[in-house]
Amino acid sequence: MNADALIASLSRFPETLVSLIRGLVDEEVRWKPTPSQWSILEIVRHLGDEEVDDFRQRLFMTLEDPKASWPTIDPEGWAKERQYNEDDLGPALERFAEERAKSIAMLESAVSGVSGVSGGALEWDASHQHASLGEITAGDLLASWTVHDLLHLRQITKCRYQLIKRHAGSFRSGYAGEWKE
Repeated sequence: MNADALIASLSRFPETLVSLIRGLVDEEVRWKPTPSQWSILEIVRHLGDEEVDDFRQRLFMTLEDPKASWPTIDPEGWAKERQYNEDDLGPALERFAEERAKSIAMLESAVSGVSGVSGGALEWDASHQHASLGEITAGDLLASWTVHDLLHLRQITKCRYQLIKRHAGSFRSGYAGEWKE
């Protein structure tokens, strides 16, 4: 595994995220393609909560004590309980960027052997036994964390595409091509 490349990707993501949603108005960031789909604001809030309550926490728990129980997470429930779509985009982006910066600092410190993670060299093969997913290694978590960013970039891009189609009204965009899954 090239941990440095994965960490670099995680590090670049906040800037990519901001550039993708820069200039959108409040109505656009709160708009949901369907009632069951997330708005762009909900995605950004989700990213912030996942940064703190999922990937960073679980990765370092797995590196430090793979047998320790992970705290439960409920991303879908959080969106409703924490009223993601009622927040403001600016503070949500700031929180995500700040938390990602903390994550990068922790990862870089761990990789360089400065952190409190035992043993100096990281054991990316350290594994946690997940109740429904089976064995998940620290390396799996780092790879999944990086992919998680890209999955949400795709989700935001699709939402932006749907917004453009909505703004276009009865005019067609097929000349440029169509969205294909």
